[in-house]
Amino acid sequence: MEGTVQDVVIVGAGIAGLTTSLGLYRQGVPSLVLESSDTLRITGYALTIWTNAWRALDAVGIGESLRQQHEYIYGNVTTSLITGRQTSDTSFKAEAKFANHEIRCVKRKLMLEALAKELPSGTIRYSSKVVSIEESGFLKLVHLADGTILKTKVLIGCDGVNSVVGMWLGFKKPAFTGRSAIRGCSESKACHEFEPKFMQFFGNGIRSGAIPCDDKAVYWFFTWTPTSQEKEQEGQSI
Repeated sequence: MEGTVQDVVIVGAGIAGLTTSLGLYRQGVPSLVLESSDTLRITGYALTIWTNAWRALDAVGIGESLRQQHEYIYGNVTTSLITGRQTSDTSFKAEAKFANHEIRCVKRKLMLEALAKELPSGTIRYSSKVVSIEESGFLKLVHLADGTILKTKVLIGCDGVNSVVGMWLGFKKPAFTGRSAIRGCSESKACHEFEPKFMQFFGNGIRSGAIPCDDKAVYWFFTWTPTSQEKEQEGQSI
């Protein structure tokens, strides 16, 4: 089943896909966003948004609403897990050297909802899994799992690590870095009383940290990167 020709089709309704679509919409360019899930994928926790990203969010018109829901981070503190001593304390306050930086830890759910809210109704097409792509002259034919074939002049891939668009373009498969991570978000009923700082801890291949999103939510993470010797031992045990 083939539909009308779309000017722009974006594959993936994550942060990249929705921001791209909203940026085009602000410039008067309509687009269709294809999402394989049946609803907006609001799973996940939070991400730290720095100065350049805030400029991008302001450009598409959602920066101010997100600022009102997330704390301004005033500094970064790092501590050694080996010695237990603080190794750095960087301030982002007005009088500090790095005062031109704006940093906030933003909940992924709130960002996605803010982006989707600003898009015209019908921009996001759910339950639309792309299975293959082919060319037909100047058009791209996007084949969906339900048998639908969409024609588009411009195809943009924002479909993540195992991107169908990326495979069609001949991109290499993603490489495994060897790093493992656990992430989460702690929500409390009362104020958590953490300072609005990014707290990080390093040592022996481990990096962990915590950063407040607002006065009740804290995003946290643990990552581990094995040494070359540990990687070799792991490979021998498989």
